[in-house]
Amino acid sequence: MTAALATTPLTAADRCDRCGAQAYVRVRLSSGGELLFCAHHGREHTPRLQEAAADIHDESHRLAGAPAPAADQER
Repeated sequence: MTAALATTPLTAADRCDRCGAQAYVRVRLSSGGELLFCAHHGREHTPRLQEAAADIHDESHRLAGAPAPAADQER
């Protein structure tokens, strides 16, 4: 794996391998595999995965940001 892959931001197209929700945690395993998790499953599985992971990239802090304002629509 290259360093560029490790820093690639997760997008809305990246889905949790456990439940299919948007992924916010990427786990690269020492064996070369990769797992993606939503914030919930990332928190649940990260403690055990730290033993087998080469890298854990967590972007769940993005969930705390303020939502974009909705556009005003007249009916």
